[in-house]
Amino acid sequence: MKKFITLACLALIVAGTAFAQNQKGKWREQVRAEKVAFLTVELDLSEAEAQAFWPVYNDVEKTRREAFKESGQAAKALREALEKGEGDINALLDDYLKKRAEAKKVDEASLARYKKVLPIEKVAKLVLAEEKFKHNQIGKVGGHNGNFNGGRNGDRPQQNRQPARKQKKN
Repeated sequence: MKKFITLACLALIVAGTAFAQNQKGKWREQVRAEKVAFLTVELDLSEAEAQAFWPVYNDVEKTRREAFKESGQAAKALREALEKGEGDINALLDDYLKKRAEAKKVDEASLARYKKVLPIEKVAKLVLAEEKFKHNQIGKVGGHNGNFNGGRNGDRPQQNRQPARKQKKN
């Protein structure tokens, strides 16, 4: 009977973990779909531009995700070494900074690739649209309904804004 209960508990844990992974995958796909829709509207691509742009963008995003994952793994290794007080902190820190620099190089290289398939104005719009999308997502998570405008001052939701005060002239 103990074996049966143990196996049943183990099966529930495995099923719960698989369900959570599936939900996480669905969430990621939903965010990606929202991003594609957002960028499509923001960039206002012609049909020819879209056909040239999206394969490049998808390839860049894949490379970007890989670089981000490597950077995260290096950060985790550094964090664990600091918590345990073990390991070569200097080497782990160097590795982490190297991985972050590589991620930045991916972004820089992506601009050159985008410039080959889009006019420079749309490349600039893409950079700003990605930033805007990121802030909108952060706003959703933070309970601001995505009502952000790129992190500039005064970007609170409209209902919370205070009217500007006029200064008296002497």
